[in-house]
Amino acid sequence: MGELVLVRHGQANSAAQDETGYDRLSDLGHQQARWLGEWLRSHDGPFDRVLMGSLRRHRETAEGMGDMGAEPETDARLNELDYFNLAQAHSKATGKPAPTPDTFVSHITDIMQAWHRAEIQGEESYASFEARVAEMLTIAARPGRRVLCVTSGGVIGMMVRHILDLDIARMAHLLVPIRNCSIHRVMVLPQAQILAGFNATPHLDTPDRIHARTEY
Repeated sequence: MGELVLVRHGQANSAAQDETGYDRLSDLGHQQARWLGEWLRSHDGPFDRVLMGSLRRHRETAEGMGDMGAEPETDARLNELDYFNLAQAHSKATGKPAPTPDTFVSHITDIMQAWHRAEIQGEESYASFEARVAEMLTIAARPGRRVLCVTSGGVIGMMVRHILDLDIARMAHLLVPIRNCSIHRVMVLPQAQILAGFNATPHLDTPDRIHARTEY
């Protein structure tokens, strides 16, 4: 049996209005990464392979986590979906304003469904995003090996969609609660990939770290 462990990056610059401005960890994001690395070294064996996306927030998270047993390899197929451009395209097409915390669930669901129907597009099509994430899942999920992937929430959601055969709306709902520096586990068997854990943050379970449980 193998195991694929997916980690979402630490808290980024959530006040940003575009991808470039967003793509760097906050001070808390750096701390989340350090705490996660310490916890994994204390509670997990070393990984046979470590993969990370090519975005700055992925690299900073992997660096903050420290030694995970293998030298990190960069693979852009682990990069996030193009949310900012998709949101702008959706707003232009529908005339709807930017979401509030109360409307974000319906907002992200509308975006994902419109993208899936090819009514809007950012820097890549939905079909391209789905294909590269599926390809990455096939590469990373190997029986007999433990692989760590430092990535983003959209990639994690898409991998879970493939494993559980979720529809687009349910996948979109799945994206909302994914915490920064959360742990997601996939059991890898020769005959199947089985979701074994989702959105765990055991490194933030002590009372003095509850404030560090963030989704954005």
